[in-house]
Parts: sequence; C-alpha cells; structure tokens
Amino acid sequence: MDPQKLSDYQSSYDRIAEEYANRIAGELAHKPLDRMLLDDFAARVKGAGRVCELGCGPGHVARYLHDRGVDIFGIDLSPGMLEQARKLNPAIEFRQGNMLALDVKDSAWAAVVAFYAIVHIPKTDILQAFREMFRVLQAGGLLFLAFHIGVEVLREENLWGHQVSLDVIFYARKEVERYLNLVGFSIEDSLERDPYTPEVEYQSRRAYIRVRKPALHNSGSRE
Repeated sequence: MDPQKLSDYQSSYDRIAEEYANRIAGELAHKPLDRMLLDDFAARVKGAGRVCELGCGPGHVARYLHDRGVDIFGIDLSPGMLEQARKLNPAIEFRQGNMLALDVKDSAWAAVVAFYAIVHIPKTDILQAFREMFRVLQAGGLLFLAFHIGVEVLREENLWGHQVSLDVIFYARKEVERYLNLVGFSIEDSLERDPYTPEVEYQSRRAYIRVRKPALHNSGSRE
C-alpha cells in the first residue's frame, strides 16, 4: 500500500478513535447473527492456542471472544484506537501492527478474526493481506472474515465532525472467496445478510467467510 495512504488511515483513525469507540464498542448487542457466528467461532478455537483480531479498533470483538474463553489479543494500525481498546478492555493485550506486513513468525497463531479489517485494503493489496494471514496461521488454523458487499469505493473526508481521509472498499463475496482460495485457504462457510436497521449500522449487505489453512499430513513412504 502507498505509504501516504497508510499514514492517512492511521492519522484519520487516531482523530476519530474516541468517537468511534463511543459509537461502535457496544454494537454487538444489536447484532444477533454476528453474536451467533462469533459464538460458533469461539467454540471452534477455544483451547486451540493464541488467536489474533486484526484491525481490532476499540476491541469489542476481541472482548466478546475473550469473554467466551478464547485466548485472544488485538492488532491495529492506529495508536489512538489501541488506546481506546486498552482503556475499555484492560484484560486483553493490544499491539500496533500492519496486516500487510505482520511482525510475527510463521505459523504463530491458531486463528485470526478480521471483522471489517479489509475495508481499507485495495484490490492491488488484498492478496498480500491474505498471504500474511495464511503465513501466520498454524496448519489447520481458522480465519473468520466479515466485510461489506459491493463494488463501490466510498470516500470519507468528514466523519462525525472530524476531518479524515479514508477509502472504504467493498468486495463481492465470490471475489473474496477466489482470493482466499488462491493463497491456499479452504472455504468452510460463507454467507451474506441484509443490513440491520439504520440505527445499528451503515446500510450495506454484509458477508461472513470462515476458511481454514490446510492441516499438515504425513503421506508416508511410497517405496
């Protein structure tokens, strides 16, 4: 990603971090399907090892999974967002990082959850993002994504009275599935939903995809 664009995203989220947390940190209370899917994910990864939420924002998804026994921590680009996450969720570790170049060894994590973490990743970089997720997952590890469905790119320059510079990128579900397959993931579950009410969220269709990094198999001797 262009370094200036990356810097714009970081500074934009730093400016809106407190307002974002005030508006978004409680949203799961109004999203029953999201809770159901996260409950299912928690049941699959609890006890499997370390789990990372990429693009964690104020940490509400990490908190939801932590409360269900998942050994989770969060990564975000924005120091301002991380400050909010740590304040709201003192029992959870949060780190700064860039999902396009994670400072993590190969096969480090049992699972990754990325709720709307790809919304600022342009199509020129989306394969790199998924390659990084694949790289840091253990064999057999799970990735759970949520994102906006569509073909548009929304340009945000003023959000809640704050000057920002954000491109919000929409993806077709089948397009994302194809990218995930290209880097080596196997699709386990994929669905779409209509938006909740305008009071709850932006009015776009949403997709949820759960994929798995193939497990290692011992093929045995062919002699």
